[in-house]
Amino acid sequence: MSRPDDGHSAPERLHALDAVRGFALLLGIVFHASGSFVPAAAPFWGVEDRHRTAVLAVVYFTTHVFRMTTFFLIAGFFGHMSFHRRGARGFIRDRLKRIALPLAVGWPIMFLAMFALPGWPTLSADGAHASAAHGSWPPRFDLTHLWFLYVLLEFYAAILILRAGVAWIDRRGRLRAGLDASVAFITRSALGSVVLGLPLAAVFLADPRWLMWFGVPTPSVSLITGAKAWVNYGAAFAFGWALHRQADLLQVLQRRWATNLGLAVALTAASLAIAGLTPPAAPIDDLARSLAGALCYALATWTSTFAVIGVALQFLSDYSAARRYIADSSYWLYLVHFPIVVALQMIVARLDWPWPLKFAAILTVAFSLMYVSYQRFVRYGAIGAILNGPRKRLIPAEVAPRGGVEVRQETT
Repeated sequence: MSRPDDGHSAPERLHALDAVRGFALLLGIVFHASGSFVPAAAPFWGVEDRHRTAVLAVVYFTTHVFRMTTFFLIAGFFGHMSFHRRGARGFIRDRLKRIALPLAVGWPIMFLAMFALPGWPTLSADGAHASAAHGSWPPRFDLTHLWFLYVLLEFYAAILILRAGVAWIDRRGRLRAGLDASVAFITRSALGSVVLGLPLAAVFLADPRWLMWFGVPTPSVSLITGAKAWVNYGAAFAFGWALHRQADLLQVLQRRWATNLGLAVALTAASLAIAGLTPPAAPIDDLARSLAGALCYALATWTSTFAVIGVALQFLSDYSAARRYIADSSYWLYLVHFPIVVALQMIVARLDWPWPLKFAAILTVAFSLMYVSYQRFVRYGAIGAILNGPRKRLIPAEVAPRGGVEVRQETT
């Protein structure tokens, strides 16, 4: 059984996976921008626009089904690749620089920026999930939208400890061979999404307070990551880490992109039909409906994740300078977007404009500001070197009048 630990298996596919990672982050900006327009039975977002719509409620619900599961799977895949390229010490140094440092520096800036916005309550970055911190335990700590960096650090620590333990007790490689066989079975089997989805459905049903409409609560209001996040995002990260050991299995996801996409659409539609177009104030009180909702949502999460990856592998495997630029910039854009988006939501909330114009204005202004900041202050500077690796422009004399030539010194 192949184990392409050096990352050389299917190298043409890495462009597709890089695009998926960037897509998941940029989709998060759209997700947050839609929050103020969602009609809800009870307030759940810090800004409530006067023109709310079920259309953006569908956008909010649908994107939350899969975007972070997809992100963590890709993070696990690239994490394993980086580990075997750099070694344990190099991997730890790299993750501290690219994940821990942006969290340590970015969190106080983002928190103060949100605190400075007039009228913004102390909610989580996903609004709806702030209720999880109203009790005395776990203690509240608002990570804002940067919670994903904190959780990534937890996953890196957990996988390194687990890997060291397995290497110590599994001298003959039997456990690792069993892991490879399990990952291959899940990937190749038509029931792979069921195997991965059932644990998530189980933790949904185990919580009588679970609000189906909001799916997996993002752990953004406490330093204690909840069971649902560990089960779903942790499983995605671990699966991605193990999948890189047999990167040729990506071909299976590529071949099944249409099947997974069809299942994802059907299961997401069924989930939305059960949950309703309006975020509820209370959990579903009917056992059969709750069971159906948990199963549909969990399966929609994994079929959607496999579908997005498969579509990218099928159609985005070739190199594209534009897609690469977007993927490189996505990290910076996601780090800084939240206070910008919320400020714009506050500005347009009481304007008597139709919601499509407001939503388009928020996204247009936000992305314009963020891309300008990325190009002028980040891409070729110290921040860009931390987030994506250093770059420099070389301008040979013969091409100087027409512009520079960019040299990428290091990529991951």
